[in-house]
Amino acid sequence: AGPRRAAPRRSPSLAMAYQEQVRSLADTVQLYRKDPSGWRSCKRTNEVSIYWRPSTEFSGNIYKGDGIVFATPEAVWECLKPEAGGLRTKWDQNVKDFELIETISDTISICRTITPSAFMKIISPRDFVDVVLIKQYEDGTIASAATNVEHALCPPQPTYVRGFNYPCGCFCIPVPGEPGKTQVLTFFQTDLGGYLPQTVVDSFFPSSMAGFYSNLTKAVKTVKT
Repeated sequence: AGPRRAAPRRSPSLAMAYQEQVRSLADTVQLYRKDPSGWRSCKRTNEVSIYWRPSTEFSGNIYKGDGIVFATPEAVWECLKPEAGGLRTKWDQNVKDFELIETISDTISICRTITPSAFMKIISPRDFVDVVLIKQYEDGTIASAATNVEHALCPPQPTYVRGFNYPCGCFCIPVPGEPGKTQVLTFFQTDLGGYLPQTVVDSFFPSSMAGFYSNLTKAVKTVKT
């Protein structure tokens, strides 16, 4: 790791803009969670059912993963939570590195995610800069949501293709009466950037998400709560 950079002095108006953005983000991912219409099944494994529909945010698709993980919501969240030095980079094959760029509040941060090459190296390494929100709901659900932002400390770099996440979310939902089970509901809608054939993009996301659930299922077994 390089030298620690001092946190930039942030103008109050910029902080307000980020907070406004995450309010909209929280509403959007909650809407995805509640809206059953238009989803088409595209992949099913022992761990997850994956669906897609055209995105209203950009010209690609939004994907939904819905699966049960046999662990407590706290253990699942320990694996999923977006934090520098966390477990995610150890088990998620699509996350090579995760950097905290700036802390806005206890629940809002600006983060950079670096992804390795994928799909037999047809997809080269990417980086994504997002505002990330952590949210807890009254029913015990723990969730993170993210969407792309620009940040002065994180301009595009020549070694990575800059990709863009549109409102994405990951919900760890308690299963009533079953404390050892968690419903993991995920939404991904990502513009990978670069000049990728649409067939590659359409194949990549369902298989990548199936791998995500499979690896998460293994990772939670190592978590002590």
